[in-house]
Amino acid sequence: MTILVTGATGSVGRLVVDHLLAAGATDVRALTKNPVKAALPAEVEVVEGYIGKPETLPPALVGVERMYLAPLTETAREVAAMAKAAGVQHIVDLAGPEGNWWHSIEIAVEESGVAWTHLDAGEFMENTTIWADQIRRTGMVRDAYPDAANAPIAMDDIAAVAATVLLEDGHLGRAYELTGPETLSRTDLLSRIGAALGREIPFVAVSHEQAVELLTPSMGEFAEWYVSGWAGLMEHPQAAVATVAEVTRRPATTFAEWAARNADQFR
Repeated sequence: MTILVTGATGSVGRLVVDHLLAAGATDVRALTKNPVKAALPAEVEVVEGYIGKPETLPPALVGVERMYLAPLTETAREVAAMAKAAGVQHIVDLAGPEGNWWHSIEIAVEESGVAWTHLDAGEFMENTTIWADQIRRTGMVRDAYPDAANAPIAMDDIAAVAATVLLEDGHLGRAYELTGPETLSRTDLLSRIGAALGREIPFVAVSHEQAVELLTPSMGEFAEWYVSGWAGLMEHPQAAVATVAEVTRRPATTFAEWAARNADQFR
């Protein structure tokens, strides 16, 4: 069974490759823009291409039975249709539920006629690295909505779920909400980063507008969307769900564990 991983050198796609190999998959094909630079494991068949340029995909789709679709809204419809035409039987996509800007991926995959599993992931734990420069330079974090709370998930856990779903039967037609194992406020998150560094890091609350201004250099037009998301979580905190543990049959990563493993990014 050939499994194609698109975006195989991306933040989640590369981890999907690792989890597939660790689970014993022997026919993994990785799609990447630059096969030489990718430095993927020797067991992986590496094919040059990019889902953002669908014309590059036909060689990668030959003989593929199952496929991990990386989140790119612009070409999802065309890529899903090409997968259908090539005989792909199951697409596992990283997307989002109705109301999320990634939801168009789910619609495109469903309308293609290929059997599907949606991975509706919450905020990545890795997103807290937007604080890294502030912590390194000033020893504090200036941001809005300190009491807003959600249940961030480690990208490695998303990849573990994706690999499990790609390798097992019984997941067709399921939309899996994916979160970390606990709901935490922004001050809770910062406290755990501080614990990993062995020191206290103050959270200095700023206005919505100031937070957008602080994030615009790195996030551009998405800064307003991102800060507004935290505003919504003030009234409606995200509840943690146990899907990661239920699907992978292993505990989900806690934020404290993630912070300890990634402390050098903030040091």
